[in-house]
Amino acid sequence: MPLPQSRRLDFDEVPVIDVSPIAASTDVPETIAAMGQACRDVGFFYVSGHGISKSVVDALRAEADVYFASPTETKMTAPIDQRMRGYLPLDYASYPGEDRAAKSRQEGFWIGHDRPLDAANPLDGPNYWPADQPALRTAMMAYFEAVETLAETLRRGFAMALGLAPDALDAMLEPSQSLLKLNHYPPQENPTSISHIGVVPHSDSGAFTVLWQDDHGGLEVQSKSGDWVGAPPIPDTFVINLGNVMQIWTDGKFSSTPHRVINRGNADRYSIPLFVNPSATAKIGSQFGKGNDAVPYIDYQRGEWRRAFPIAKIPK
Repeated sequence: MPLPQSRRLDFDEVPVIDVSPIAASTDVPETIAAMGQACRDVGFFYVSGHGISKSVVDALRAEADVYFASPTETKMTAPIDQRMRGYLPLDYASYPGEDRAAKSRQEGFWIGHDRPLDAANPLDGPNYWPADQPALRTAMMAYFEAVETLAETLRRGFAMALGLAPDALDAMLEPSQSLLKLNHYPPQENPTSISHIGVVPHSDSGAFTVLWQDDHGGLEVQSKSGDWVGAPPIPDTFVINLGNVMQIWTDGKFSSTPHRVINRGNADRYSIPLFVNPSATAKIGSQFGKGNDAVPYIDYQRGEWRRAFPIAKIPK
C-alpha cells in the first residue's frame, strides 16, 4: 500500500516531551500541541515522565545480555516463525529485489501476546522461550506490561493531537497485535556499505513504536532533505516513532520517518522496541480505514513482514 505524502520537515534534533500530564488525564494543551507538532514535522520524539520503573528496564537489559551471549545453535532452537515469534539471527536479509536490499548487523528475539494458534488469525500464536533462562520470560513480560501502559497513554495523546476524542484510536488498536523485541548490535568498525550497518534504513510498518535504547547511541533519523540526524540516548526517556499505519490512517498528517542504526562504538549495543500494532481486523487505509483503499491489518502486516523478514517464510 503506497504511503500518502507527509509534511515531514527538515530538523536538526528530536524533541523531548513530558507525557505525565496525559498519563494523569490532565491533558495540558501545551503537551498535546507539542505531540502534534512532533508527529507532523519529525515523526519522532522522546518521552519523559513515562512512569516506567528503572528496575523493570534494568532487569530485562540484564537478561538480554545473557540471552545473546548464548551459543547461536542454542538460540536457533526457537527460530523466528511466520507470526514473528522467536530468534532473528545475525545478518538477516531484508527487502530482496529492492534498491535497499541488504543485511542488518543485528540479531533479535521477538514475543507477542501469548495466544493460541488461530486459523482465522495467523498473527496469533504462542511465544517461544529458552528453557535454560526462565528469568528472561519474567523480565520480558513485566517490561511488556509496563510499556503497553505507556502505549495507552500515547495513543490517547495522538488522538487528541489529531483533534479527536481521547479514545478515538482505541477500537482500532484493541485487541492489539503488538510485538516486543530485544535487539543486539555487535560492535562495528568503519561500516562501508548498507549491509554493514546495524539496521538498514526503513520506516516501521505498525502504528507506532516505543523504544528503549542503551547509552551507546547509533539511532539516526532521516530529515526531509535526506540528512541523517542522530537520536542519542537521553537518560530516563524512551524514543517514540510513528509507523506507516499512522501515516496512512491520517492521510499524511502524521509522519512515519525512515531511520537506521549504525553501532559505531567498540561495544555491544542493545535496544528494546515495542511495536504497537492494530487489531487483526482493523482497516488500514485512508480516512482512518474508511477509504476505499482499506485492507485488513492482518493482510497489510503480513505483506510488510514478507519484504522485511523473508527469513520468517510467511506464506501468501
